[in-house]
Amino acid sequence: MSNIKIIHAREILDSRGIPTVECQLWLDDGSFVHSSVPSGTSTSKMEAFELRDNDPNRMAGKGVLTAVNNVNNIIGPQLVGQDPTDQTKIDQLMVDLDGTKNKSKLGANAILAVSQVVAKAGALSQKMPLYRYIQQKYQLTQTLRIPTAIYGIINGGEHGADNLDIQEFQIIPASHIDFSTSLSIAVSLYQKLQEVLISKGAIHSVGMVGGFAPNLYNNTDAFEILIETIKATPYTFAQDVFFGVDVEASAFYESGKYNLKDKSQPNTPDDMMAYYKTLRQQYHVFYIEDPFEEDDWKSWKQLTSDIGDNTTIAADTLLSTNPDKIKKAIKEKACNAIIIKPNQIGTISETIAAIQMSKEAQMTTVCSHRSGETCDDFIADFAVGTGVDYARFGPPNRGERVAKYNRFLQIESQLMRS
Repeated sequence: MSNIKIIHAREILDSRGIPTVECQLWLDDGSFVHSSVPSGTSTSKMEAFELRDNDPNRMAGKGVLTAVNNVNNIIGPQLVGQDPTDQTKIDQLMVDLDGTKNKSKLGANAILAVSQVVAKAGALSQKMPLYRYIQQKYQLTQTLRIPTAIYGIINGGEHGADNLDIQEFQIIPASHIDFSTSLSIAVSLYQKLQEVLISKGAIHSVGMVGGFAPNLYNNTDAFEILIETIKATPYTFAQDVFFGVDVEASAFYESGKYNLKDKSQPNTPDDMMAYYKTLRQQYHVFYIEDPFEEDDWKSWKQLTSDIGDNTTIAADTLLSTNPDKIKKAIKEKACNAIIIKPNQIGTISETIAAIQMSKEAQMTTVCSHRSGETCDDFIADFAVGTGVDYARFGPPNRGERVAKYNRFLQIESQLMRS
């Protein structure tokens, strides 16, 4: 059995050019693993605290040297000699060292970097691929498979260029399609979308996470462009591929109203409910993420009651991978799907608990990237090993997103041979 010998962290940059934490771990048998954590742009009030230096003279105030030092001087020394397969014990030790409700003392970015690298070290010590180690350790799924992928190919909101209100327009290949074919569909549509935008003289630059950020007049135009794109390929809309949206409604919510470019007057919650029902009927949008502001529980419950039988109502900012919020959502039937982001809660053990709670309540589970990503593919193995229903890693573009899809291809190949 191998034990932890050295843990060392350092500051690196994420895909937005903003600092984040990378952690390296050596076992006493000489083997080595490393992992890095992502960071979000659209964050909720309930997310675990991301520790920043706030030094205006360095890294635009966004440095993470304090978090790095907390790993090297406080967390790391406490974990020397520990068995890396004792994930729950190690995660709890870090939570106790921090001593705050939201991990604000040591920083959730410091704690998660260690938690992730410990999971990788546990798999390495057991000579298993990470996804299989996670499956056997936590028993959240009996069957290893690649989750259905959700590809965001048009960016708006805070991920775009003030072009559209909805943060992400997504294509979702049918769930019966194997992953490699799904990726082929996504690549074909992504490339064809660029051609369509160019043919219309539209801007075809990309947004923060790699989706196109075209200069369209309103959100409806995005759906029409996507339908035109699908028609120019061998694929059939609402048969081979469907639509989803990450609305991120909190970003355009003000004084009880929602401001969409599709309508000259602000929208009431009832207006928004009618709008989503129209999207479901007219554009076969069966996946709707963050349709309302995170405190608007009444509207969440109503929409789920009205169309939740045939539409996935997914909660990201509403729940923030937080067990207390998940319990409330289950009790009040506020949604039927949850977005899983480890850095929202801060440790792998707590993320596992959130998935388990959601699965027991028969909620759809969606493992997600963040806008500020690294090329670490941990989340791909984690999604497979926990048996989530969907994986949401962005478009098939940019290295930090493609790294996850390439890892899925590797895992798919391994599963086919096993």
